[in-house]
Amino acid sequence: MSTVKRNDKLAFFGVKSDDGTVTYYRMKGFTEMSGAKNPVEYTRRYVDEPIEQSDVVGYAPSFTYGFDQQKGNEVHNDIIKIHNDELVLEDAVRSVIFVDLTQGSETDGFSASKRDFAVVADTEGGSVDAYTYTGTFKVKGDKIAGTAKSEDNWQTCSFVEA
Repeated sequence: MSTVKRNDKLAFFGVKSDDGTVTYYRMKGFTEMSGAKNPVEYTRRYVDEPIEQSDVVGYAPSFTYGFDQQKGNEVHNDIIKIHNDELVLEDAVRSVIFVDLTQGSETDGFSASKRDFAVVADTEGGSVDAYTYTGTFKVKGDKIAGTAKSEDNWQTCSFVEA
């Protein structure tokens, strides 16, 4: 079992069970998890000015992911189901909680945000060393601020909206 250090930032993926409850499992075993803000810009040029002007009017955050399939990994299993069954629309939307262990405490909870993402499946099987999966999590809703706590050394977490 890995030990979480005080300066870690962790991500937890919501997996729904057969009875409808969602458990947020730590996203372990990922070989890639890169975020992009993808700013949306409004650009224009006025006839009386020599330069173009831009304003940021929104964002479309996304995270590319990659992992080697691991047996018994609940997050991997859920994402693989999205890939294999070619799930679409709401069936391919999952919540992710991002926890910042540099802000907060075990007692009061750590700073966290929760957001829904569409899981966009891309490739699978691209390695001779392990069976791999890649894709992108694309934003589906507003970021919700809150706090997170764990009772199992950050293998799972709970979230409370601020």
